[in-house]
Amino acid sequence: AASKLEVSMPAVVEVESGGTARIECNFYIPRNDSYTYINWFYIDHRSNRVRLCHITGSEILKENTDYKGRLSVGEDKALSISRVTVLDARTFVCQVGAGSHGEGENSTELHVYKVPEAPEITANPGGISVQSSDIPQIAQCVSRNSFPHPNITWHKNGEKLQPEDKMVKIPTTLTRESSGLYTVSSTLFAHVTREDRNSLYYCTVHYWLRGQIRTVESQRVNVTVFYPAEHVKLQVMPSSALVKEGDDIKLVCEADGNPAPVFSFYKRELENSWQDLTSLADTNSGVLNLHGVDKSSSGLYRCQTLDLDDMRQMEKDVELVVNYIEGVRVKMEPSSPLQEGDSVRLSCDAHSPVALDYQWRDEKGRKVAEGNQLFLSNLTFETSSNFSCKVIAPSVPGLERSKQVAVAVQGKPRIVAISSPLYVRQDEVVNLTCKAIAFPRPSVHWNVNGTAHEYVENQHIASNLTVRVNHDLLRAGAMCRVSNALGVSEKHIQLLDQKTPESKGVIIVAIIVCILVVAVLGSVIYFLHKKGKIPCGRAGKQDITKPEARKDKIVVEVKSDKLSEEAGLLQGANGEKRSAADQVGQSVVHSP
Repeated sequence: AASKLEVSMPAVVEVESGGTARIECNFYIPRNDSYTYINWFYIDHRSNRVRLCHITGSEILKENTDYKGRLSVGEDKALSISRVTVLDARTFVCQVGAGSHGEGENSTELHVYKVPEAPEITANPGGISVQSSDIPQIAQCVSRNSFPHPNITWHKNGEKLQPEDKMVKIPTTLTRESSGLYTVSSTLFAHVTREDRNSLYYCTVHYWLRGQIRTVESQRVNVTVFYPAEHVKLQVMPSSALVKEGDDIKLVCEADGNPAPVFSFYKRELENSWQDLTSLADTNSGVLNLHGVDKSSSGLYRCQTLDLDDMRQMEKDVELVVNYIEGVRVKMEPSSPLQEGDSVRLSCDAHSPVALDYQWRDEKGRKVAEGNQLFLSNLTFETSSNFSCKVIAPSVPGLERSKQVAVAVQGKPRIVAISSPLYVRQDEVVNLTCKAIAFPRPSVHWNVNGTAHEYVENQHIASNLTVRVNHDLLRAGAMCRVSNALGVSEKHIQLLDQKTPESKGVIIVAIIVCILVVAVLGSVIYFLHKKGKIPCGRAGKQDITKPEARKDKIVVEVKSDKLSEEAGLLQGANGEKRSAADQVGQSVVHSP
């Protein structure tokens, strides 16, 4: 056991700004004697002791200090300070007096910390040249409101940067605010290369918290790097397809410098002279637009760049090839006028720097043949048409040309349709139609008066004649006459009165009705015979004629003026033929 008074305290107590600090004071007095008094002090910036409170027995005397209202003493005599600020970061002393055992004391360092705010990083807004002679500023990093003051380090693409003579400088400024908190500002100066155009810079703040080093990183920033061009590229766009006549294309010039240089465009002419096309181009973006190119647009083009920083020039050439099809012509053999039954050969030819295919199509766009020749035999008026030769460059998608040729077959008119025979009524207004085909175009004439309308489609001509039907027209009909310089054709239109077919129809209907009536009558007689109402044979024939029919009977009377014609249609119950007198009369059928 200890033989003297001992006081023990923690060497360090840490507390966050705004929190409550509790500083314990443990002591040992020999023979378990009681203390006489306890004093709490703090050491000011002049190293003077300032008493906070004096404890004797159950009494606590607090001094009038800056800690008034924030100070308290626990039952274990531990000192508690509330609402701690960074100004409270100092040494606190616990002094214990125990009468004859003397006096003992110990001290604790109170560490107050404040976690810094997230660092703010600002990149150089103006850009940095790789050719700069001075070490340029990359970015600045600021950490605010921390205690104690933190340290700042710099990183590029994840690697820590260290100060390096004439290459990297990192000056730091430390400022203590009125609140006692620290603001730290660090600036990064470094030379850059063209590879740094994609580099990411950031700063890291390092601070102490509860005996450990903690870190917080800033956002990543990129700086604009200026560097001269090393390579120039000139290409035709779109580059995925071969160029053909009529295309809109772009010559795109690109340089790998920043900022982009000034672009100029030229086209080589004869005798190695160059035509300046810069006025047609966008000199800032390096694009030369060529609209609707043709054969003459082919040639060697040049892009020239000028770096305004060091006035260095670079250039690049590209060959433009415009594919084309020209001179499409169609030859017809024989070239003399064609007649029905003739044959003709069509030949197609064209010029192009690439291989060509040929197709033949009719006037409706349907493909009728392939190859540069088309043979047509046994020509007719219907064969007459406009044929087109379609010339295609398979290696250049979309490059094609067409040429039309008219194959006209001549001959005298041929009437292909008339409205005959035509059923009409007297005084009715009707349309007479006559359609013919011929070339040259024929004329149509009628031998009767009326209003005519003509319609022409290719080699066909149709004439509609509107007339009123009279006796002479019914008797003689009408004549359609079609003629041209090569001949005449005519056909007769027969008109029939609609009465004739109506009379025949009436007779047919009458015959059908008579047959139906006789069939019904035969069925009635057969039914009565089966019921025994009528005896078999002629001997048993009954006279069923009555002077007056009863009211409950239905009288059916069938008369015929053609007894001799209908006599053979009915037979008696015994299978014998009856006379007309036996078959026809008055029949009385009793109602049930």
